[in-house]
Amino acid sequence: MSNAARPARAGPAKDSDPPPFGNNMSAQRAIGRRVVNAHLIGDPYWRTMMQPRRSTANTALPRFGSVPAGTRIGHVHLKVADIDRMLDFYCGVLGFELTQKYGTQAAFVSAGGYHHHLAFNTWESAGGTPPPPGTTGLFHLAILYPERTDLADALRRLKSAGIELDGASDHGVSQALYLTDPEGNGVELYWDRPEGEWPRNADGSLAMTTRRLDLENLLDA
Repeated sequence: MSNAARPARAGPAKDSDPPPFGNNMSAQRAIGRRVVNAHLIGDPYWRTMMQPRRSTANTALPRFGSVPAGTRIGHVHLKVADIDRMLDFYCGVLGFELTQKYGTQAAFVSAGGYHHHLAFNTWESAGGTPPPPGTTGLFHLAILYPERTDLADALRRLKSAGIELDGASDHGVSQALYLTDPEGNGVELYWDRPEGEWPRNADGSLAMTTRRLDLENLLDA
């Protein structure tokens, strides 16, 4: 799905807290239903790398070999109307642990000390209502690769297939590629750094960041 095919849409509401998944909001723009990192728009390296057109061949079978056996779903990120209402349920009722919160914009919850298994944001949905039948509800689904070399292989696969990225970020705890699937759902492909290397505040809480991911360096893996 090309960027040109996606209608323009207003970006997320600004808030005093820094956004966890993207550079400063003033440095981003919205394309379709995905918020993308503006530094990738017009990036000559990325334009060159992603030049091949999307193949129209049957994609039901793996064309570039099988995905690594250790690949799994890492977390789910939901658009919500009210962060605290979601935390009351997932943390208060189900027992998930709150690991990080960005004001009224976003929150991250975990089971067993992981940085997050579920995330909630109000960037496009503050005060909103549930989607009507026939519409999707995920901000993105995330696929966690066991090794950084596997993430590099995923990037090579996207390049070979002519699939464009919506963004690529280093979050301190992880390195991530963002794209949109054929149905318009957001997808994150990512690799976790070892837990001992995760950035933390003085009190030991997580301090996830968003920096530009060096794609050439990733491909060198």
